[in-house]
Amino acid sequence: MTATAPHFGPAPSTPATRRPLAAAALLAALVGMVFGLLLGGAGPASAHAALTGSDPQDGAVVATAPKEVTLTFSEQVALGDDSIRILDPNGKRADTAAAPRDLQSGSTVKYGVSLHTGLPDGTYTVAWQAVSADSHPVSGAFTFSVGAPSKTAVVLPTEEVGGGLVGTLYGIARYAAYAGFVLLAGGSAFVLACWQRGAGARPLQRLVVRGWMTLTVATLAMLLLRSPYTGSGKLADVFDLDGLKAVLDTKPGAALVSRLLLLGASALFIAVLFGTYPRREDEREKRDLTFGLAIGGTVIAAGIAGTWALAEHASTGIQPGIAMPVDVLHLLAVAAWLGGLTALLVALYRTPDMDAAAVRRFSGIALGSVIVLAATGIYQSWRQVGTWSALTGTGYGQLLLVKVGLVAVLIGIAWLSRRWTARLIAGGGGAESDAESETESGTGEGEKPRAEAAEETEAPDTSGAPAEDPARAAQLARQQAAVATAEKKRIRDADPDRSGLRRSVLAEVGVAVVLLAVTTALTSTEPARTEEEARAATAVTAPAAQGPVSLKLPFDTGGANGKGTVRMEITPARTGANELHLWVDGTGGEAMDVPEVKVAFTLESKDIGPLPVVPTRLTEGHWTADGVQIPMAGDWKVAVTVRTSDIDQTTIDKNMKIG
Repeated sequence: MTATAPHFGPAPSTPATRRPLAAAALLAALVGMVFGLLLGGAGPASAHAALTGSDPQDGAVVATAPKEVTLTFSEQVALGDDSIRILDPNGKRADTAAAPRDLQSGSTVKYGVSLHTGLPDGTYTVAWQAVSADSHPVSGAFTFSVGAPSKTAVVLPTEEVGGGLVGTLYGIARYAAYAGFVLLAGGSAFVLACWQRGAGARPLQRLVVRGWMTLTVATLAMLLLRSPYTGSGKLADVFDLDGLKAVLDTKPGAALVSRLLLLGASALFIAVLFGTYPRREDEREKRDLTFGLAIGGTVIAAGIAGTWALAEHASTGIQPGIAMPVDVLHLLAVAAWLGGLTALLVALYRTPDMDAAAVRRFSGIALGSVIVLAATGIYQSWRQVGTWSALTGTGYGQLLLVKVGLVAVLIGIAWLSRRWTARLIAGGGGAESDAESETESGTGEGEKPRAEAAEETEAPDTSGAPAEDPARAAQLARQQAAVATAEKKRIRDADPDRSGLRRSVLAEVGVAVVLLAVTTALTSTEPARTEEEARAATAVTAPAAQGPVSLKLPFDTGGANGKGTVRMEITPARTGANELHLWVDGTGGEAMDVPEVKVAFTLESKDIGPLPVVPTRLTEGHWTADGVQIPMAGDWKVAVTVRTSDIDQTTIDKNMKIG
């Protein structure tokens, strides 16, 4: 959860201060208790899709080629016409290249791909790629063999889908989108709810407008990068119009387009907030406009937040009807807190006339954000993690712990900020006149000096001297305004309480930037529940990994120098691919070079084999073979043939437990 204790309020010695402190302590205890209870009572859930089964299974050896290969997933996935490919040992397509058939039944998500008839024996590779219901691309590959395993020319890409340069750019755009939304929504909320005179402050105007621009550019970039991000991974495909059209037909594409439309409405909101609003002088009209902007801005912000909730983690898994509005609330609270904190920092540095009342009002918003973030963060953590083992044993859980640690740091810095705030308010710091505020904010910058200069210029000249040049008078007025502003800033910077508050808030914003990066990484990381479910599903069909298994097989070919020992080691001695090493030693234990060594594996209980393996000579007395396929667990007979001359050879065998 992205939350921190509110750090604005009255002096620590007052009862009004002790109440927020007590509330914060109570909230922290409540968070810990509820977090533990929720993690202790976990139910099933899913988010990123995972392959939970296939027919044939990974590493299986079948007597005849199947007519169809089926894949079973943990949740709904989006598949294209070329999402599942079956390649023969030579790397050629063994499937009919038709679109995968939907074989779903009830809650089982299954797809099938038809194979050509008359396929030869050998090892076949199944490569698949899909898009999860939460918009993230997933991929994988496995092998099965017909008749007996064989060598394969298939070389699969080592880079996972969604990685590479395109994945990096997409991740940057995702982070920029979150940051832009925080500045846009949080900065606007700060102006409307905390410091309405700030609508005329150019630094705050620039902050919100830059947030809007960042979110708009990031959304356009994500829309263009979406096709290569979930598909080829090639940056050049951002210009593929067919790919863009396909993206627009998907849920994530529709969400991004909806976000762009809402950003169009938010541009009008910004124009009114920083254009018409600060020029309103009638109090009643301004109250009505404030109410309208608050309602309209909340609707737009909630709609933009909903584009994330409708297309990512919250939209799939358990309780999506609850998770999506909770996610919207979470994002709005993050924006109100982090965006408001950033706006406060800008006001402290660039607008020295911000009064203490604005600081106090932000304190209330901060407290409300803390409560919402705590509640929604606990729910999201339970939904995506579920168990203590998932919290510590998965990448998602570890990132979540980092996030909680950053929040703890923020709370510590916030405590320091509260002390500076109390001192500032107790000393009356920051309470400047309205006229001075207008001068600094830019709405009335230099107006008083200009007016005085104009009066002096327009006054009748009784001395008979030539009248002063109006352009020169305007230049002098601007210089006087600049001097007055510089003097005011010098006085402001000399205030130790204000400077201390600025430094502590700057530190908070710095940690918040890192916190936002961790949050962005969490949104693209496979949730802990799903990762554990995938492990459990794999464990059902695949035996647990074990360490290397070693054998010693004495031999005697009957010829001269025909006696010795074969030492064999197979790693990890489980189903699927294994690594084989053979050492041939003479009677004295020295390395013995022989012309040929061959190995065969037979599972007599299942009538499988012999599966031949021809190791490669690595050095004198040392032979090796990679990718030795063992189709299933069992008590395998390992036969080793050693030839010591053109006519002298022998075969020795011994049983070995695999899996």
